[in-house]
Amino acid sequence: MYQDFFGFCELPFSIVPNSRFLYLSQRHKEAITHIQAGFGEGGGFALLTGEVGTGKTTVAKAILSVVGDETQAGLILNPTFSSQELLEAICDELSIEYPENATLKSLNNAIYQHLLSNHANGQQTLLVIDEAQHLSADVLEQLRLLTNLETDSRKLIKVLLIGQPELQHKLKMPQLRQLAQRITGRYHLLPLNKAQVKEYVQFRLERAGGNQELFSNKCLNLIAENTQGIPRLINLVCDASLKQSHQIGEMKPTAKTVAQACELILSLQGYSTVAQVSVATKSGSKRRYSVLAPITALALSVGLGWLSFQYTPIIVSEMVDKQVQQQLPPLIEQQVEQQVVPDELLNALATLQSREQGIKQLYQVWGYRASVMDQLCSQESEGMFRCKPFISDLEALERINLPVLLNLDVEGNAAYAILVGVEEETVTLQTDAQQITLAKQDFLQYWQGEGYLIWQAYWQQSLKLGAKGSSVLKLDEHLSALLDEEPTQSDEFDMRLKRKVELFQRWQGLDVDGIAGQKTLQRLERLSQFDAPSIVKNEEGA
Repeated sequence: MYQDFFGFCELPFSIVPNSRFLYLSQRHKEAITHIQAGFGEGGGFALLTGEVGTGKTTVAKAILSVVGDETQAGLILNPTFSSQELLEAICDELSIEYPENATLKSLNNAIYQHLLSNHANGQQTLLVIDEAQHLSADVLEQLRLLTNLETDSRKLIKVLLIGQPELQHKLKMPQLRQLAQRITGRYHLLPLNKAQVKEYVQFRLERAGGNQELFSNKCLNLIAENTQGIPRLINLVCDASLKQSHQIGEMKPTAKTVAQACELILSLQGYSTVAQVSVATKSGSKRRYSVLAPITALALSVGLGWLSFQYTPIIVSEMVDKQVQQQLPPLIEQQVEQQVVPDELLNALATLQSREQGIKQLYQVWGYRASVMDQLCSQESEGMFRCKPFISDLEALERINLPVLLNLDVEGNAAYAILVGVEEETVTLQTDAQQITLAKQDFLQYWQGEGYLIWQAYWQQSLKLGAKGSSVLKLDEHLSALLDEEPTQSDEFDMRLKRKVELFQRWQGLDVDGIAGQKTLQRLERLSQFDAPSIVKNEEGA
């Protein structure tokens, strides 16, 4: 292990929680201040949101660490409860006794009596619920009812909800408007900026008894750029860098080592990396290369099939039936006659060079403000949209009829553009706040078939016979529209809906089991983006 090699008394970048390594940036301190001020004397709800790994739990533990004996606090992690289970978990956390087969009414009463007892003893009650975006609307409503327990002067319980940005969207649901109105303190925790990343890394190095200058400014800039300032990713990248340096005998991690660590860690986490190092050319100028460019070139030479397996992109043509797929010309065999494109168009095509910025603009086309995690195109996201890479051709994209972010090669340099329009002979691209129209033949000189697709996510979990709720109702509506059948107007997954699911699966060449699982639901989502922006005009020109 590298601990002795670098002279650490303990590992500086372990992801195991350790109070000695509690680093509170200015943003973390602001979050604590906002939450505490939001509670005030009256109790109620407070809301803390942020992307995965930004330190929300760190803030929660910092708040809990300063509560005195006058407050009884409970922390519930990763809740996936029913209303009954939530109340039981609260009782367990606050050491409240309840009968084995307790009803909702008896659990509520037990909690109420405990809160009254705390109040009589001059003690407040604080409940912190982490990963609250996983709570259903019904369970969140049960929490609201719990805060109805009050005296004439104040609430008997304070609730801090902590979650990812999806929690903000969930609280906009009509059935949760009363809960949203009771939130008196809100804070959205942003990732660290470049200066804070440097402070964070040096803080942990110093706490571990090591050299604070172990990572150069160039290395720290690479770490900040690739991790987007997310502390959890910073820990993983720094740890991997030190391991690699130890293995090859480097006394300090070099930029190349850090860039390789970024490639390794972010690919394992499902993110893409922008890690690059500068290499001097014979002419004295510098060109920037991806660290894994030779490896990537070798991988591509093996074939697009390996690439599809390794990174699990969407093959967009899968959205049409198999006979149509077989008629599509192989992507590798496409040949276009080279045309001369004016310099001003080339310059315009090359203006958008950041994939994250391109994905951000793609979300803007949908009228949605992308979060930092949205821009990373994480395939694990549970937000309002899904984002995945694809390999396809222009004809298939026309059938999908959704705007996409395209990877371009402009004079040997990587660039990005959003496909926002397709006509018979031309395509329209949007780069950095400007639109460019090119002949299709010219366009194909710069695009080799890769890009990123986003679409609205309607379902977060599988649905099967016996399921109930608004998700089932939406499933029936979307299937009925695609199959040209009458919706049942029922929120129960019955045999009629099972038949529709089987019809859809048979039509799409999926396993026919009548269960709306992940593959079935994501295929249905991509085919039923009814209110989505389109790239192909309809017959009326709308």
